[in-house]
Amino acid sequence: MVRLRFSISLNYEILDRPADFIFNIQAAHTDCQTVLNESLLVSQAVPTTIHYDPVLRHRLLRLRAEPGLLGISYQAEVNIRHHQEAPEKIRELPIAELPTEVLPYLYPSRYCESDKLTLIANQEFGHLPTGYQRVEHIRRWVNQRTRFAPGSTNFNTSAVDTLHQRAGVCRDFAHLMIALCRALNIPARFSSGLDYGADPALGPTDFHAYVEVFLDGRWYIFDPSGTAMPMGFVRIGTGRDAADISFATIFGAIKSEVPLLNIEAIEDPARQLILPFHCQDGLSTDAPNR
Repeated sequence: MVRLRFSISLNYEILDRPADFIFNIQAAHTDCQTVLNESLLVSQAVPTTIHYDPVLRHRLLRLRAEPGLLGISYQAEVNIRHHQEAPEKIRELPIAELPTEVLPYLYPSRYCESDKLTLIANQEFGHLPTGYQRVEHIRRWVNQRTRFAPGSTNFNTSAVDTLHQRAGVCRDFAHLMIALCRALNIPARFSSGLDYGADPALGPTDFHAYVEVFLDGRWYIFDPSGTAMPMGFVRIGTGRDAADISFATIFGAIKSEVPLLNIEAIEDPARQLILPFHCQDGLSTDAPNR
């Protein structure tokens, strides 16, 4: 079992008139990710509401802030019990066996134009044996042909753009892999969180985007950017692509500071708490769904 402790600090200045915020920064409650303790502080004394999505398991914090300074501080500690499976035992499911709630992740979405990538997906991967290893081949292909380059893309960059530009950040890698999977009729979705174990050379801790692919009745984790270790991911939000799960959606005129994030792993052999490590098995933080 992995235990991760993390914190998120967001700071804004609201200009002229009230602004509405929707935050997605709290640890998701999944079958394998348990929130042990958490705290949420809002610097302004304004009403807040939290919506829990019973399917995707993430939480949305909503509030209307008055002009002036606004600070949001969130801290949590989570236990993660990963399901591990040998890759050769994980199969792709035919469309007829997919649960109804998985079907939306077969379709094109705002940043994942899978309908435009059908030809290249079939040329590169259509001949490969189906299963986890084919999806891993897609992950490696995206990783090897795409250069990690902070600042090379923006919030309008889509999977097709990344395919042509051959550069991007974690969300761009994720969008391209998702689009290629969907082009092959493999359900894939976008997840965001924090990652323990990223290379310090990449800079300060930041939000991380990765991919979950539905195989053999579970959502399995893939990291096409290759910048972190999936066993060290804290899951926060899940959706069709980045448009569904921005950490902050803002309606109003504001100035913002760079988010301050921190994450650490807790090792305690007596309580069977291990440090995250690079694992060759398939990893999932969801219960079976068949």
